[in-house]
Amino acid sequence: MDFAGMFVNSIVDFFAASGFTGITMGSVLMICVALLFMYLAIEKDYEPLLLVPISFGMLLVNLPLSGVMNHPTEAVPVGGMLYYLYQGDELGIFPPLIFLGVGAMTDFGPLIANPKSIFLGAAAQLGVFISFLGAMFLGFTPGQAASIGIIGGADGPTSIYLATKLSPEILGAVAVSAYSYMSLVPIIQPPIMKMFTTKEARGIVMEQLRPVSQREKIIFPIVTTIIGSLLVPSAAILIGMLMLGNLFKECGAVPALARTAGDAMMYIIVVF
Repeated sequence: MDFAGMFVNSIVDFFAASGFTGITMGSVLMICVALLFMYLAIEKDYEPLLLVPISFGMLLVNLPLSGVMNHPTEAVPVGGMLYYLYQGDELGIFPPLIFLGVGAMTDFGPLIANPKSIFLGAAAQLGVFISFLGAMFLGFTPGQAASIGIIGGADGPTSIYLATKLSPEILGAVAVSAYSYMSLVPIIQPPIMKMFTTKEARGIVMEQLRPVSQREKIIFPIVTTIIGSLLVPSAAILIGMLMLGNLFKECGAVPALARTAGDAMMYIIVVF
């Protein structure tokens, strides 16, 4: 074979091994979504701590033949790096750790001062059941419908944790949807709030009804863990980690743990 033929063959082989041959309309669509999220995070400053890593992860896994999410096989025993990081979601490790950080940043004082406010949160779960029934109507299984419905009534870690238990096959879509809608709240909420409330109502400053003592704040996470875990044993790890983080914050004995859980660890787990 002459040099020209060898050169042409090498170009053909190179192109055949490139990702261009594996591009589909689905991957193009998801790459566009990833770029849109990057734009919203960087240009519009919509929850950049969530959207920047999520959008770049979406970009990586949708680039054809990149192998970043490859499963290990007998022929190739080492999988892609993002495959191993994804096990933190799939095995239910990351959501409880994020709850630990959330607890370390949460002040339950207003709830302790006004326990009746818990019913506002309960009423907000109506959307969960509407979404559940809607997903069932569209043909999803009960487990999948529950994983879809919980997205609007809970945060990302809860949605991910539930999906790992009920419908791991749609875990990726649930994770992206949960964090994406949280990041897009600045776009979604304002028009709805303006539609259903007055300017005067939106200007009301909510004040705590009474001072809450440190002793009450220490007792609250302990009692909540016991009662919540007895009522719903399957949620014990999420409730327990949330309340452990809050105990770090309120007890005053471990300030370094409270700072680490609510700051550095949270950022690391979000990136993962």
